[in-house]
Amino acid sequence: MRSELQFSILFAVLACARYSPAGDWPQILGPNRDGIAQRETLADRWPAGGPRTLWQRPVGDGFAGAAIVSDRAVVWHRQGDEHIVESLNLVSGDLHWKKSLPAKYVPSYTRDSGPRVVPLINGDRVFLFCPRGDLYCLAVKNGETIWHRDTWEDYSSKRPKRGDPPDGYFGFGTSPILEGDRLLLNVGGDSKSAGLVAFDAGSGKTLWTATEERASYSSPVAATIGGQRQIIFATRLSVLSVDPTNGHVLFQFPFGQFGPAVTAANPVVIGDRVFITASYNFGATLAQVGGSGAVRIWESDEILSSQYTTPILHGGALFGIHGRQDAGAAALRCIDPATKRVLWNVDGFGYASLLMADGKLIILKTDGELVLARADKSKFVELSRTRLFSDTTRALPALSNGRLLVRDTSTLKCVNLK
Repeated sequence: MRSELQFSILFAVLACARYSPAGDWPQILGPNRDGIAQRETLADRWPAGGPRTLWQRPVGDGFAGAAIVSDRAVVWHRQGDEHIVESLNLVSGDLHWKKSLPAKYVPSYTRDSGPRVVPLINGDRVFLFCPRGDLYCLAVKNGETIWHRDTWEDYSSKRPKRGDPPDGYFGFGTSPILEGDRLLLNVGGDSKSAGLVAFDAGSGKTLWTATEERASYSSPVAATIGGQRQIIFATRLSVLSVDPTNGHVLFQFPFGQFGPAVTAANPVVIGDRVFITASYNFGATLAQVGGSGAVRIWESDEILSSQYTTPILHGGALFGIHGRQDAGAAALRCIDPATKRVLWNVDGFGYASLLMADGKLIILKTDGELVLARADKSKFVELSRTRLFSDTTRALPALSNGRLLVRDTSTLKCVNLK
């Protein structure tokens, strides 16, 4: 009787574990900002016609991907002089609510004038950072504005200068990060030493400002290193870590350059090391960080230099893109950052963004192709490939419960990857 009871309990536990719902995708690159989805079960291969599109709807300008919590997806785009924020049912695509916000950004390099930043959902609030510098907090249930800050005006955020347009090329494109009740953002302000700013998430009030770092397109990540909780930023010209409670700089090392160059990939934390990648002839850096500061282990433009894609860390290896979307033919690569070795390489693969779930890489190419591959550091194993769009796909995909949200220049699709 006892053994039967133990078996029943074990069966119930395993059943709950096996059929527990997959995780949310509440911010850029998922729960931990590392592009990895937990508790997902994906198909090993797709049918000849590709995975099924569950629903789709038109969208306007923008490069911003979706954020997902439970069965709610928040997306935003631009139509005319308005940013359109929409809350959608992930299962059906039905609209919960729509909110219009003024759109002020005028592009100087690209024709697209829409939002660039993935929404950040936390509890009953959603945070949005506009390409002109407006920061909004909206109510998740109905889209009502809770608070708004104009960071461009409040901090005289650095205007683009000739030959150095970090903000003018594509607008502000860094996602804020929430640590406790503090919303941290790389504003790049001229005044009040407001390179980095912490806002009270409840009220929008400024809690602290720190550094004179200029803004980049990279989004910060949170980590605990050496027992110290910290937020790591890749700004215009540096990688630095701050204490989220007061903005005190914990470590810093140079990264980036002036002129027509971009830092856009997120930092990747590998234990007590930080990897950061870019292109534009300054490439990638791996640094040892800790209480005594930062020591660069290696720098190279030949290993994994990605224009804006954040690589995926799995099994000690990094999977990512080497090259640029706008110059030459980008390669898909797997590298060992510890040994500075390229483990495998697929030349001419094309530029893409990567996610990982269920031991598989989900690779969305900017030409509209979707590729499924094993997350195998010994060799590249492609499982399936299909074309989702005929136009350019720059927005980051989002994955929740087997549903992949992707968009091109005019259409948002929900695709079934189960």
